[in-house]
Amino acid sequence: MFCALEDTALIGVSGPDAASFLHAQLTSEVLSLPPLRTQYSGHCSPKGRLLGTFLLWRLENEIVLQLPASIAAAMCARLQKYVLRSRVTLTDASERFRIFGFVAKNGEAASAFGQAAPAIPHEVNVRGGLTITSLSSHRHVILETTRDHGSALANGFDEPLAPADAWRRSEIAAGVSWITPPTQDQFVPQMVNLDLIGGVSFSKGSYPGQEIVARTHYLGRLKQRLYRVRFASATAPRPGDPLLSPRFGAQQSCGTIVNVVAGPGEVHEALAVVQIESAGERDVHWKDLSGPMLEFLPLPYAVPE
Repeated sequence: MFCALEDTALIGVSGPDAASFLHAQLTSEVLSLPPLRTQYSGHCSPKGRLLGTFLLWRLENEIVLQLPASIAAAMCARLQKYVLRSRVTLTDASERFRIFGFVAKNGEAASAFGQAAPAIPHEVNVRGGLTITSLSSHRHVILETTRDHGSALANGFDEPLAPADAWRRSEIAAGVSWITPPTQDQFVPQMVNLDLIGGVSFSKGSYPGQEIVARTHYLGRLKQRLYRVRFASATAPRPGDPLLSPRFGAQQSCGTIVNVVAGPGEVHEALAVVQIESAGERDVHWKDLSGPMLEFLPLPYAVPE
């Protein structure tokens, strides 16, 4: 499966202080990340709530933040406010790269585009105009340097590009969530399992919201986690939709849809932040207590009880 990620944007961060600047702004350990590696990360409000999540690419001469296009301009402007005297330049890197997702069969290297995918997750290979990272044995993201004559990479495939929803479905199966406008400033990073996919460092210094994120981790007061769910509905669900359970009653939400993709037969798959108590009972409904009941699906990593 090969598809263009047209709803994804890139922010380029360059300059002598790029790594130290991002290290002081994001939830992950940026300074110790070597070149040609990727990692997940996030940016929080002072209250420790996520305003954005990223796939951070540390390349040879710059760092690139991959994030939903719906929040890219606002996030770039927000980070710009923190630059102050740092020797850092922020640019719209979407003008320089096209972004593709590739899901290989049976974990085979993505050799169809003339370049073996890295064997180790989050390593980066660069060859010609292609920059590729492996998110797992079979999921890869590719940055293609923009050319005037269109995408040589996309044109080199015999099959048509898969729809973007196909890639979104693979991300839901992988348990990787993305913050968009309806869910900004709602969740501490652990609620969306950012800590379980390598996107949070609890040993680094201060960043916006760090005290609250650390307190949640060390005091064990986390009441919600991210789960993969499925349910049927003729009406399409949206990020930000509430979830309810009998334990909390009809007036109090027990969770929130974070990302969702429609499937065949009006069956939808989603990532949802749910109260751990309600998730354990598996009696959670979309929108109201009489709405569709969620079926909880496995994730590729263990979610703490």
